[in-house]
Amino acid sequence: MEQAEAEAVTVAPAARRGAGLRITLALVGLITLPVLILDQASKHLVASRMALYQSISLIPHWLDITYTRNPGAAFSLFVNLPAWLRTYFLFSLSAAAIVALLILLAYTAELNLTAISLALILAGAAGNLIDRARAGEVTDFIDVHYYSHHYPIFNVADCAITIGVALILISSLFAPQTDRRMSAQAPEKTASPEK
Repeated sequence: MEQAEAEAVTVAPAARRGAGLRITLALVGLITLPVLILDQASKHLVASRMALYQSISLIPHWLDITYTRNPGAAFSLFVNLPAWLRTYFLFSLSAAAIVALLILLAYTAELNLTAISLALILAGAAGNLIDRARAGEVTDFIDVHYYSHHYPIFNVADCAITIGVALILISSLFAPQTDRRMSAQAPEKTASPEK
């Protein structure tokens, strides 16, 4: 009996890794890559067809396509840092986030809202990292406003990151109480044979 338990313990992690890899590949292929392609295609379309700061009204007084370039992070954070430091810092931060997200996805054993959220955040981080690597700044173009009151201009990658973070918050707030207890106790579980 003890040998069967030992075999189950050694097989379970391998099976879990296999399931995690399949889920990771499915999430990257079905969520991350399509969102990344949409992000890059939309940025290319705006940059190739519009002049910098040109604006096209889609819904008057509510939504415009306005071509801008953002050398900083979200909401123009770090824009006042020296260019070399800002570029190095934001590039490193994005690259580290992508590695962390890939590791988290690789350890995902089931398809759930959190895994989908991580795939969205990965797409957004990769999309903005590609812009930074190529041009040192990010193309933004979605301008939501109410008359002259403007929300900071953003892009598809920013939407993916925001939606991903919101979904993680929602899934953690509305997870059943038993799931929260089980996940909190999971690291403490140890198998000790009783004699």
